[in-house]
Amino acid sequence: MAAVEEDFPRGGTAKKPTESKIVVQRTEVDNLFQSNEKVETKKRKAAVKDDGKKLKKPKAGKEKEGGLTLNAAAKCVEILHVKNVKEGMLMLGCVKEVTDFEITVSLPCGLQGFLSIKSICDSYAKLLSEQLESSDIEEFCSLPHLFHPGMVVRCVVAKLDVAKGGSLSIQLSINPKLVNKALTSSSLKAGMVLSGCVESVEDHGYIVDIGINGTKAFLPKTAEKDKHNNPEELKVGQYVTSQVDEVKNEGRVVRLSVSPPTMAQVCADPEQGWNLTNLLPGLLVKATIKKVTKHGLIMDFLSSFSGQVDFLHMEQDQASSYTEGTKVQARVLYVEPSTRLVALSLRSYLVQPGTRVDPSPAGDDRIGEVVKDCKMTAMHHMSGAMLELPDKTKAFVHRNHLKESNEPPNENRVLAMPEHTCRILDFSAMDQIYFVSLRKSLIEKPFYRYHDLQAGQVVEGTVSVLLNHGMVVHLSDHIKGLVPRTHLSDIVLKNPEKKYMEGMKIKCRVLSVDAGNKKLYLTRKKALVESSLPLFLSYADARPGRVSHGYIVCIKGFGCIVRFYNNVKGLVPLSELSSEAIISPEEVFYVGQVLKAKVLQCDPDKGKMMLSFKAAMEGDTQEAAKPEFDCEVGKRLEAKVLKKSINGLEVAILPDDIRAVLPTMHLSDHLSNCPLLWESLQEGDNISNLVCFNKNKQNITLTKKPTVRWSLEEGMVAKDFSEITVGMQLIGWIKNIMSYGVFVEFPYGLVGLAPKSAMTDKFVSDTTNAFQLGQTVFAKVTNLDEEKRRFLVTLKISEVISPEGDAQTRLINGLQERRAVTEMLALRGNSDLRQQLAALSVGQKLKLTVHTVTDSGAMFKADDLAGASILATKHHVMGVNLIPGQKVTATILHVNILSVCVHVSILSKLVGKKKSLTEGSKYTAMVQHIDKDFAVISLGDTAQLTVIQTRSHLNQIFLLESEKLKAGMSLSVEVIEPSCQEAQGLPLVSWERMAPNRQHTTSESQTCSQGHCFGRIVQGTVRTVKPTSIQVTLEDGSTGSVHVSQVVEVTEMCQGSFPTSSVKVGSVVTARVIGGREASSHRFLPFSHPKFTYTIPELTLIPSKVDESADFKPVTAKEKLNGYKVGEELTCFVSKFNPEKKSLEVTTDPCVTGTVELLAMITDPKDAGHPEKLYKLGQAVRAKVVEVNSKPQRFVLSLTGVHKLEEGSVALGMVTNIQPQVGLLVKLPFGGTGTVAVTDLADAYRPNPLHMYSKDQLLRCFLVGNENGKWQLSLRPSRLNPEEAKPVKDPELLSVGKLKAGQIIRGYVKSVGEQGVFIRLSRTITGRAQLQQSTKYFVNNQTVLSEHLPPNTLLTTKILSVNKEEELVNLSLLPEDTGKPDVLPESLSLPLRLVGEEKKKYDTQRKKKRALSESEQKQAESQVPKKKKKTKKAKTDDSDSGVEVYFREEEDKDDEEEPKSSSVEQVKHSSAGPSRLQVAAGFSWDVGLSSLKPASVAQEGDYSDGEDQDRSSKPQKKSRHEQEQEKKAAEKALTQREAELMDPSLRPQDAAAFERLLLASPNSSLLWLQYMAHHLQATQIEQARAVAERALKTISFREEQEKLNVWVALLNLENMYGTEESLKKVFERALQFCEPMPVYQQLADIYAKSDKIKEAEGLYKTMVKRFRQNKAVWLSYGTFLLQQGQSDAASALLQRALKSLPSKESVDVIGKFAQLEFRYGDSEKGRVMFDKVLTSYPKRTDLWSVFIDLMVKHGSQKEVRALFDRVIHLSVSVKKIKFFFKRYLEYEKKHGTPQSIQAVKEKAMEFVEAKGTEAAD
Repeated sequence: MAAVEEDFPRGGTAKKPTESKIVVQRTEVDNLFQSNEKVETKKRKAAVKDDGKKLKKPKAGKEKEGGLTLNAAAKCVEILHVKNVKEGMLMLGCVKEVTDFEITVSLPCGLQGFLSIKSICDSYAKLLSEQLESSDIEEFCSLPHLFHPGMVVRCVVAKLDVAKGGSLSIQLSINPKLVNKALTSSSLKAGMVLSGCVESVEDHGYIVDIGINGTKAFLPKTAEKDKHNNPEELKVGQYVTSQVDEVKNEGRVVRLSVSPPTMAQVCADPEQGWNLTNLLPGLLVKATIKKVTKHGLIMDFLSSFSGQVDFLHMEQDQASSYTEGTKVQARVLYVEPSTRLVALSLRSYLVQPGTRVDPSPAGDDRIGEVVKDCKMTAMHHMSGAMLELPDKTKAFVHRNHLKESNEPPNENRVLAMPEHTCRILDFSAMDQIYFVSLRKSLIEKPFYRYHDLQAGQVVEGTVSVLLNHGMVVHLSDHIKGLVPRTHLSDIVLKNPEKKYMEGMKIKCRVLSVDAGNKKLYLTRKKALVESSLPLFLSYADARPGRVSHGYIVCIKGFGCIVRFYNNVKGLVPLSELSSEAIISPEEVFYVGQVLKAKVLQCDPDKGKMMLSFKAAMEGDTQEAAKPEFDCEVGKRLEAKVLKKSINGLEVAILPDDIRAVLPTMHLSDHLSNCPLLWESLQEGDNISNLVCFNKNKQNITLTKKPTVRWSLEEGMVAKDFSEITVGMQLIGWIKNIMSYGVFVEFPYGLVGLAPKSAMTDKFVSDTTNAFQLGQTVFAKVTNLDEEKRRFLVTLKISEVISPEGDAQTRLINGLQERRAVTEMLALRGNSDLRQQLAALSVGQKLKLTVHTVTDSGAMFKADDLAGASILATKHHVMGVNLIPGQKVTATILHVNILSVCVHVSILSKLVGKKKSLTEGSKYTAMVQHIDKDFAVISLGDTAQLTVIQTRSHLNQIFLLESEKLKAGMSLSVEVIEPSCQEAQGLPLVSWERMAPNRQHTTSESQTCSQGHCFGRIVQGTVRTVKPTSIQVTLEDGSTGSVHVSQVVEVTEMCQGSFPTSSVKVGSVVTARVIGGREASSHRFLPFSHPKFTYTIPELTLIPSKVDESADFKPVTAKEKLNGYKVGEELTCFVSKFNPEKKSLEVTTDPCVTGTVELLAMITDPKDAGHPEKLYKLGQAVRAKVVEVNSKPQRFVLSLTGVHKLEEGSVALGMVTNIQPQVGLLVKLPFGGTGTVAVTDLADAYRPNPLHMYSKDQLLRCFLVGNENGKWQLSLRPSRLNPEEAKPVKDPELLSVGKLKAGQIIRGYVKSVGEQGVFIRLSRTITGRAQLQQSTKYFVNNQTVLSEHLPPNTLLTTKILSVNKEEELVNLSLLPEDTGKPDVLPESLSLPLRLVGEEKKKYDTQRKKKRALSESEQKQAESQVPKKKKKTKKAKTDDSDSGVEVYFREEEDKDDEEEPKSSSVEQVKHSSAGPSRLQVAAGFSWDVGLSSLKPASVAQEGDYSDGEDQDRSSKPQKKSRHEQEQEKKAAEKALTQREAELMDPSLRPQDAAAFERLLLASPNSSLLWLQYMAHHLQATQIEQARAVAERALKTISFREEQEKLNVWVALLNLENMYGTEESLKKVFERALQFCEPMPVYQQLADIYAKSDKIKEAEGLYKTMVKRFRQNKAVWLSYGTFLLQQGQSDAASALLQRALKSLPSKESVDVIGKFAQLEFRYGDSEKGRVMFDKVLTSYPKRTDLWSVFIDLMVKHGSQKEVRALFDRVIHLSVSVKKIKFFFKRYLEYEKKHGTPQSIQAVKEKAMEFVEAKGTEAAD
């Protein structure tokens, strides 16, 4: 998506005719137009502050007003500073980062702006607001889909905000109406390049908003399709830069095009009428350099404008080519309208086509890094300075960052400094340069970015603000962290504001840091901040046995969850909380408590950890934890030598000082280097590159052997005996040498035995002189003894494979170790001699003086090596006559720094001039010197020396002296690398002994042993017969193997037979060698070299092959595989069943194994459970080839007789997914997939069609057809078994043509929409029933229907019409068409819909209703034959003041009875029935409300004269009647007055009346309260108080309730009109005189009603402490909390209540709280609470009843039904169950359908049958 925008920068619409603004075509704006290329750029986030690091380039502005006036060129070129940015300024920007609501844009000169989601364009903003109002989020495309980092956009400064710190924040907009504000429709010209945003997507293209009033811009889709590699469609709001192709109708219609290659090169043309008012950033212009200055260039462009290029936007490498008059292409960067300044850029990434802006620097992100030794290359006084970092990267320092913010500038002093240290602040994408700061205050900051912080770090910060949920702490200007409320202190602080003040300096510890989201959490808990225990920053740190401080985050019944750093958390189970038993942990612990916890077990992969408080308290912490500490096996470590012992070194692993052992033999792979390294290391030295290879309770053992370290890092290890498999190759070392073999130890403490016979390919008589203790070896596992947990290995060179380049790597490691020894010893002794010896190297020439000459050689002296013995053996002085004192030149062969001895040679062929070597050249070399594991050799006559290892393979051993290398021996060598740096510049070679002693080539050493060549015929005895192979003992004692396919001729093979069973053990056979297997891995070796021999020969017994005359050629596995063809039928043999994959492995040949998937193995789903029972090992089966491939090797077969899916066939399939809208998704054999539509599941449709299918179920499917690689399947029996199938009830509809109007047909609901109900009639045909054809009731919107018709509801429909061309089927669901009940239940009480004539009348009536006068009405009525209905209408108008009436079903019945009920009397009778007046809104009034006439009156009354008389005569009757009434009324009035005086319930109107009444009833609190209220109405507060006080004295002490009423009134009065003080006093007095509990409750209610939430909460807290045994208190507090929306607090309160109240109360309390949750809180939570309680107490039918009531009120129908179904299956008395059945039936009658009512009745019947007589009674 992003790519799309980049490819098409968007156009805009004409706007504001006053200022015309024209768009330039750009020649090479690659970044603007080639967005697709920028798409891949990384997103980077920079932290440039706005405090003046932003640069600004002033550009000379130009004007064109009629004539050509040049804008004046700037006096001095400087960058754009933030202070010069003005609103309305146009800039080119590059998207740096995109979030959901805002885009960060990099602007020129290091500035940064923000583009809000509201500032994209009007159409996008409109789309946004629509999205907010509607819940449908489909069409909406979020910012990250529209924009991507690196995209170049034209933007305008919309607003300058001042951020909190006082810095400026630049708010941008890319709204085309603002960007292209200066353009008008008349100024548009073809060829201009404009930006715009997609306004809408049309069929053939896009309407693009280019911001110009009166102009419509259209971008055809064809133009957009040309974009390379961007097939996506543009979305509304997407930014496009496009070229104007054509302007029509004076600019009212514009056609655009987008083509990145051309767009990038479109230059703005002066003829396009650009002027200073409408010049746009991003235009490519041809410019001429007018003046070159130190700080930039002044340019002329578009014939008359002047612009500037600052130094940041000149190409550095072309600076010399910029001379006056040079013509260049430049891109407009920004335009400052007020100063007429235009800035240009010459940078290639903006100007050249095909390049793009990279939003992040090449290489790594270095922001925040402090760089030393930077050189200042240039100072630009108005702008800043250029630096060169040590790696030659250029960087820019803004002038504000050359000094501290409060210092005066001194640029010359800064420039004079030779080197600078800077901190990288940001990377500016528009300038492609790092911005850095030289401010010391910034450089010395320990944290500049969130990335600089690690969890566990102790930091200092400043308190910024206290919030409800915690405290914000600033660690630096722009790093802030949150200390959560629970972490403010070790205990929970009630008033944190008393402890922390703003600005206070505090010390915290980092709990976790999320640098990406800039989230930092800190803790102030002293126990955590000052903890000296190891920190658990990851699960890997939490190894068993370690102890650390953690804090409780959650307390549950099963234990506490404790968290450490970085969200590492673990569980302390109940049993580990304490040494004493704890039943409810929440009473003992609190959330936030810091405790020591010991790790019991930890699984870092799953992120699970088990902890113990108990173990940590019992003090076995440190000792046990120490060795366990931080050293996992295989991890690279550094350690410090503590002590040297004979066998090794005791070391401390850094940084935690864990003790460990480094045995001497583990210092190197070369045993001769081990003592040297041991000598050279001293206590206190640090050793790096160590690896732990084993750890146990006692100690940790380390190794420095490079090969072992490599094997651990590469994972070539077994961590446990269970991981060892036969054939596995491991690297180990000789642990022990016994007479019967050697024990080899491997990492993780595993030990294997190499028996004498498996030690080497040679014969070993004495094991002691073969291997040395500690020698590193390659070993291969050959046998496993699972029971005794032992294994055997082989060390034979012929059977182990050494890694490529192994010998060279070991040689280099050995030489480097020797070099290290030399250097250590040289530094150690402070002796100059050792340092001089350390500087010598093999092959170096020395000037020497002969000292003595003996028979065995000569000794020499050297002036600068006083004290060293320099020797040459007689071999090295051969042919030279030496005299003492003679001067000679010698070549160094070896330097032994320990014994201060140098071996040299003065042979001319070694001392001569060295000849250069070439890679791959071969030489005959001679061994010149042997030093244990190494030998020095000379290469031919090149005078070059090099070092080789005396063992070419790790496992090589020398049993005889003759096998060892000796001085003077010849070798043949090949140069691998002429000069290897790691080997001190010596050549690297590969070598082998010259013949005749050539002994370590594999094939020959083996030929000597008794091998069997290919094609040889042998005799043998059958030793064992297995289903898949036969073992044969050959005459020479070796064993051969016969594969099951090599026993019988293929032609004679019977399917299902077992070929190997035809051979008997002990029989003698003639066989022929056809190949071989490695003894250990049994891998078939398809080798055919005549000399190649095998450890285990592979034989054939097939007579035609054993015949000597048979032509017999070896075939490799690849050739064999390539010989098979797809579809070919083969004979195979079952070799293995894989239960995990449920696949069968079969073999056709010793070297070829194929697989058969489950679906290609069986044809009947019943066999799926145990397919292996169908196929036995070794059985011959016929299979078809499904797929064959030699690379990668894949050979797939089928046993079902078919090898591909064909239309019309039946295959077995497996359900992979069930989707209501689609049906079943099915996996088929041979990699196929298909779908079964709901209409293809059965021949007779069922309700809930998908209900009986489940995932992974196997089904037989009929393959109907294939579309786009997906099969259409059918499960109909009529398709699967046409001969056995029963008659089809719901036939398949294959085409619309088969349907006829009037046909009754069943189908499944697909969806319900505004257009009607869509019904799936078959896989391909969907019909529609319009809303008025769906139900006889009137429905306002389709939601009513969609609730009652979920997808896949089975419906019977009638076809109304069929449109065959458009394949449309119109259906009806109305009862009169289908003969079925209406789809909506009666219980919804919906109004009926009018139809036919009634509807017409109703409509005309409505039109005329208000317009017609009475006479007209009569006239109208006389014209219409059915008067009845009209009358009704008129009546309704009269009687219900225009409430619209719809008629219920009764109307229709009444219509039919019309002839009978013509008179008014009859009307009266019928009105006594259940008729109602029905209003559109769905209310009905029962007839009992006599003032309203029922609808039936209106229907049946014939409004002729009878009606009129009725009306006129009523008032006359009434007047007679009234006269009598008036008399009665007068009498009544008198009686009333008397009663009033006596009736105490009537309110007196003055104080005297009150006093009179009070004399009569002094104990009536009601009177007293009325008296108080009387005073309060007149705001006589004091009098009201006085009345209350009188009342308290007057009312008898026995009348407690009356007294309480007065106290409550007094509390109310004080609360409303008094002070807190007065209220408190009244409350305290009330407590003394009344029961305290009701007084508290009343005051709490008063507080709650008057919204004094804090006070109420405080009071409730007191109450629950004081009356903790009182259930009502807890309930009223719970009610209060839930009313306040504090659901969590209420949950916590419930837990407290349960602890405080007697256990017998707990069920009731939970039930009451659950009810409260339903009423005020979260009904879901309430449901869960009821569920829990009722699971524990299922017999509490009272609670079930309450639960049902609440669910009926708050739950969905589905939930209510599920609940009833639970209740009716309870094991309680029959009487109670009957009661619940009655309720269920009532509910269904009210809310359900006839089907659901019937279902309940059936359930009741089942219950009665089950319970028998008990229930019947």
